[in-house]
Amino acid sequence: MQTGCRMALSRGLRCCQRVLSWVPVVVICSVVLWSYYAYVWELCVAVYLLIFHIVFLLFAWTYWTAIFTPAKQPTKKFLLPYAEKERYENEERPEVQRQILAEFAKRLPVYTRTGSGVIRFCDRCQVVKPDRCHHCSVCGMCVLKMDHHCPWVNNCIGFSNYKFFLLFLAYAMLYCSYIASTVFQYFLLYWTGAIANNHAKFHVLFLLFVSLMFFISLMFLFGYHCWLVGLNRTTLEAFSAPVFHSGSDKNGFHLGIRRNLEQVFGKRKKLWLIPVFTSIGDGLSFPMRMVSESQNPLLGRVNQWDDEGTDEENAVTHESSHVTLEIDT
Repeated sequence: MQTGCRMALSRGLRCCQRVLSWVPVVVICSVVLWSYYAYVWELCVAVYLLIFHIVFLLFAWTYWTAIFTPAKQPTKKFLLPYAEKERYENEERPEVQRQILAEFAKRLPVYTRTGSGVIRFCDRCQVVKPDRCHHCSVCGMCVLKMDHHCPWVNNCIGFSNYKFFLLFLAYAMLYCSYIASTVFQYFLLYWTGAIANNHAKFHVLFLLFVSLMFFISLMFLFGYHCWLVGLNRTTLEAFSAPVFHSGSDKNGFHLGIRRNLEQVFGKRKKLWLIPVFTSIGDGLSFPMRMVSESQNPLLGRVNQWDDEGTDEENAVTHESSHVTLEIDT
């Protein structure tokens, strides 16, 4: 009886959590819908409406894809098989558990380790974590190339939707800046009394201040993520550098600015600004710099600025990087 009550209570709490997680999204949508009404129906300046609707549609499209594109999870080949799982759970000695994971991971393209140098394993999902994969406590699952969990889109930002999230920030900034720049002159006219006061005055006033407030916030967030993309890092990797066989290396996935951009936006530049998936790879493995180069700060510094001529030397596929790692160990 008590067990059933606890399960019912747990389910109720999870249901409430799911409902409450949509509150930030509802708030954003409400503000956007109000801004649309205030701009189109209250301000209603015909010469601005065409560009406004183009920007609005791009912003809405990217926001939709950022919300409803599910985060990608590791495939079944990273799931610990039943036999190894039984051995792992029944084994009490940590060193033997590490050996079980190491033997299984030999068949996988896994090159990052924990801070103590062992295989990264998720006890909740029962999977060996692919490189750059992390467990999201909010979503309750492991997410490929996890960047962070964003409450404003109620989604985990990772490999499958990071491009959409960046475009959402960019078009949200454009939307706010366009509203602020076109409304400012009418704000001045109302302020100086050149236009008679009416109920539209309050919409113009709030449009200006709300758009400026969101623009400033988005500018810092978008600038930070541009910096991360330029270095081929995630938010989590910016706070905690990935660890390889040779040790931690914050630039372990840095391929040069051009190739870093292509990792997120793809090689077809005409699709960079459109919210369709064009990122390179499968999210399970990523090209890395050679270990010898990563350990040489002079080479790393040269390649950071000279990504045009040395991209092929900077990055190697997982097969070649595996050979380098095996030699070093």
